[in-house]
Amino acid sequence: MGAELVKDVKNDELPQLTLAAKPPTGAVIQALAVEDQVLLTKLLTEPVEFVDHPDFAKRSADKKFFGGPAKLVRPNATRFAEFPDDISDAARSGERVPTLSYEQESHIFNRYNYTRRKIAQLLKKNAGKRLSAATTRELLAWGHRMLACRSVIVKINMPLVLAMAKRTRLTNIDFNEMISEGNMALLRSVEKFDAGRGYKFSTYSCRAILKSFSRVAMRASRYRGKFPTEFDPAMERSDYVESRRIDHEADCVDELKEIFLNNLAELSEVERTVITERFALGRDIDKGEDGPKTLEQVGKIVGVTKERIRQIQNNALKKMRITLEERFLAA
Repeated sequence: MGAELVKDVKNDELPQLTLAAKPPTGAVIQALAVEDQVLLTKLLTEPVEFVDHPDFAKRSADKKFFGGPAKLVRPNATRFAEFPDDISDAARSGERVPTLSYEQESHIFNRYNYTRRKIAQLLKKNAGKRLSAATTRELLAWGHRMLACRSVIVKINMPLVLAMAKRTRLTNIDFNEMISEGNMALLRSVEKFDAGRGYKFSTYSCRAILKSFSRVAMRASRYRGKFPTEFDPAMERSDYVESRRIDHEADCVDELKEIFLNNLAELSEVERTVITERFALGRDIDKGEDGPKTLEQVGKIVGVTKERIRQIQNNALKKMRITLEERFLAA
């Protein structure tokens, strides 16, 4: 089979068709499942590439690559009936698939490229036309089959990425990032691989995976050049602002004491008495001296009601605040 593959198609010159088939009517789209709507958008907007093969044009192609004719599981379905396939069934179920021979691997990739060719043919046939409901279902069926074939290839070759990542000695590189980049390289390799050239897919994809690891290392190197140390959240929680606030409050208290002791706010004797008794200024409470008094207690000393004491207190504090703003805060 491998010897019959087309030899004149380079990996970077795959057949590519950008075909402007028009989407189906809104009613047809609304009748589709959400995943079918997403797939339809992908098929109608992204270019179609495939590696051609002489057997693709034969009438027996469906049977050769998929075991039987491409028939929908039911009239309004968007998937084809599938026939048993040992390798694909094992990969889908998560079973370990033994190392494939060249013929088996070629067959799997031919299946994948055959689905892409069928999609390209449908789009070319309907270029400039609005897709009918029947054509839309057929297009989606081939799209689902294409994704299923690609999934089988990726699942079989996924351990290759892990093996290459373990063998690659790159320090200070996040292992999960390497795996992610390697998986993306594996997907790109699946899109471009031509089994007809006589090489195993692992030979082709290993180089692409290693190049992806190099890109990760280069990005990490540039990042370390800009940020030499690792981010430490503890270093971001500085107490500088809180310290400044505490210092500022202490300075204000000291300034208020000076304003009161030197009567810079020009308080009356009654106002000074009220402030002294209310806040116990100049007294050492720890030594048993009287502490702050209530409004009612101060009122008895001065000989007025507690409401009047509240007014005198507020007026005195206002004078002191204005003096503080003029002397300290304004500076």
